[in-house]
Amino acid sequence: MDLYTTLSENNLLPQTILVTGAAGFIGFHLCKRLLAQGHRVVGLDNMSNYGADLKYARLKVLGILRSQAEHFDTISSSETHNEMFQFMRLNLQDRQALPKLFETHQFDTVCNFAAQAGVRYSIENPEAYIDSNVSGFLNILECCRHHKVPRLVYASSSSVYGNNESVPYEETTTVDQPISLYAATKKSNELMAHSYSHLYAIETIGLRFFTVYGPWGRPDMALFLFTEAILNNQPIKVFNAGNLSRDFTYIDDVIDGVETIVLKPSKGKETYKVYNIGNSQPISLLDFIDTIEKSTGKTAQRIMMPMQAGDVSQAWANVEHLKTDYDYQPTTTLDVGVDAFVKWYKSYYCK
Repeated sequence: MDLYTTLSENNLLPQTILVTGAAGFIGFHLCKRLLAQGHRVVGLDNMSNYGADLKYARLKVLGILRSQAEHFDTISSSETHNEMFQFMRLNLQDRQALPKLFETHQFDTVCNFAAQAGVRYSIENPEAYIDSNVSGFLNILECCRHHKVPRLVYASSSSVYGNNESVPYEETTTVDQPISLYAATKKSNELMAHSYSHLYAIETIGLRFFTVYGPWGRPDMALFLFTEAILNNQPIKVFNAGNLSRDFTYIDDVIDGVETIVLKPSKGKETYKVYNIGNSQPISLLDFIDTIEKSTGKTAQRIMMPMQAGDVSQAWANVEHLKTDYDYQPTTTLDVGVDAFVKWYKSYYCK
């Protein structure tokens, strides 16, 4: 049975989908899933310097060589997926190259997962966040508007909740007090999307991600940093003396949810939606470290540190709306997810 037949039997037709941030953690996994389901994918990424080698390695899995991905504004076809996956290195805020891409391809859906990520780095380099997360997002909205793209799915963040003490976080919670510029840019994305949905009837769906982890994960995330340090007998920094909790969500569960949102018709007539996408089971930082120690078979050297500027003490998602509308159901336990990451890390870095 071919992929087209499989799609047809599920009342789905092959789509042409733009994925920005295609060399990033979530974007890469989404591209893999969409391609496996028989959809045509165009990927964009600016290949920023942070974690660049890992980004190029992710693209190689998708059939794009480094020699192809290094050049700006040049579209390349995958060596493994041919024309079904094409990639272009592009700054999201480029107001000439991005509209030209939309003119060339009629996208059924745009998935905007490109962003300058990370809370702490936004304190050091705020301009990068405005360029990518605000100016770049406006460029995406304008391209969707002028080229009649019916649906935009975009990455927001649990960071918009700030230090809200009412948990679990619900989408109806007021999020007017961001405590980092990163969070402020994500809140601005939701406001901008709302205005474009209202003015131009573009369906926009914002996803507030909660601490996504797993194989091929970002080098600045706690799981990567802790695993690297523990395996190399280096100390780890434990902020706020470990009195933190996060809603750790495994990448496969996240992609299950995103895939359903991207491919299936929405319920209801609202053109603007925002969903939490998490595991709905907060884990303390100390329990998280214990799980990594178990998986690596080594004990961490812990340096207790004060709370970092811009960090929040807890994050916990209520995902009932996503369950109701899209049957979202995360199933991966922390020990299984961490073990999968550690195995990947060893296979990639400890050859």
